[in-house]
Amino acid sequence: MKLLQGTNRPDRENKNEPKPDLSIPTPGNHLLAEALMEWGRMSRELHKLGLLTELDRPALEAYCQNYGRWIEIEREMQKPDFKYVILTAKGNAIQNPLVGMANTAQVLMHKFLTEFGMTPSSRTRISAPKTKDDTNPFANFG
Repeated sequence: MKLLQGTNRPDRENKNEPKPDLSIPTPGNHLLAEALMEWGRMSRELHKLGLLTELDRPALEAYCQNYGRWIEIEREMQKPDFKYVILTAKGNAIQNPLVGMANTAQVLMHKFLTEFGMTPSSRTRISAPKTKDDTNPFANFG
């Protein structure tokens, strides 16, 4: 891709970059229900793009688990009795800890999304091999 764009720099190429086989790893059984649903969605998309291998399992699990936590926290924050500011035992007003937890999960999700090239700006910085299009019956005819 960089050759075609004229931005290739041979001094920055990794000629010995490992190229693990593409696969969809099995998710761990510790993932939350929402995390497992996100695993199914993201693993299919990443595999179609040629970006998922067995080595990526921990990173994808971490992203999905943070996604699952974020969803659970957001549901709690949508309850009618939720308050963004609460009072401590001494009467001090503080941010509800759920707000900080949701923000932390979002920050962590974003970090993993950028690792996989799943944000608009990070997609511009990756190159992925073409994969066979199983949905196109004419894909094998050149």
